[in-house]
Amino acid sequence: MSFVARCATRPFRGTAVRGFASSAARRQAVPTEKPPLVKEFKIYRWDPDQPDKKPQLQAYKINLNECGPMVLDALIKIKNEVDPTLTFRRSCREGICGSCAMNINGQNTLACLCRIDRVEAKDSKIYPLPHMYVVKDLVSDLTQFYKQYKSIEPYLQNPNPPEHGEYIQSQEDRKKLDGLYECILCACCSTSCPSYWWNQDEYLGPATLMQAYRWIADSRDAHGAQRKEKLQNELSLYRCHTIFNCARTCPKGLNPAAAIAKIKLELATE
Repeated sequence: MSFVARCATRPFRGTAVRGFASSAARRQAVPTEKPPLVKEFKIYRWDPDQPDKKPQLQAYKINLNECGPMVLDALIKIKNEVDPTLTFRRSCREGICGSCAMNINGQNTLACLCRIDRVEAKDSKIYPLPHMYVVKDLVSDLTQFYKQYKSIEPYLQNPNPPEHGEYIQSQEDRKKLDGLYECILCACCSTSCPSYWWNQDEYLGPATLMQAYRWIADSRDAHGAQRKEKLQNELSLYRCHTIFNCARTCPKGLNPAAAIAKIKLELATE
């Protein structure tokens, strides 16, 4: 039987026709546009090149339906499409580099990890990290913060390197570093600490002290005694009053206050 004859004798399948018609209708359907969801962002602005102009909150309105879900997405959209003079730090957009640390709606956090509150009637206020000198707009001066971090010598110190080029560490000793090494030095914890606000010229702050304990607790490091000796003064360590602001605000879920408490315990039992 020829191909034409076979097609003529084949039973009619109405479902195939209906399926074809529905797919064509779907292709012709015009997608409905979402109504605009306008959100107001009030952002701290200050320019050192304009000393006569006082710091102020500048309002920007953007359509959240045309923006990513995070606060950093909104800041990038404002800078790219509304006001190119807006200044802020950012890099990885994945909560790893710590560059976009700022105060958002009263809490220190990372803009790339902070979701936008989609309540249209509620504005969002964004400031630089508190109690820090401001370079411009949302950029804080972290010179003192990094200077303090450098002072604890945050690297492995051991005058007797292993013969085979690798330090051996047990699984139990390695677990002691969990919750310490993950710190990304965003300074959210230190700038939320009242003790650091008033004594940051001497008090090392939660982030630096947690990193100090990270090396004290490392079984491969041979300078633990020297590291603890540097902290034996009135201000470097003991200005911590265990308020736990640092643990509440850490965007990585770490607990600097617990690390500081362990340093105090080790110093007290020596």
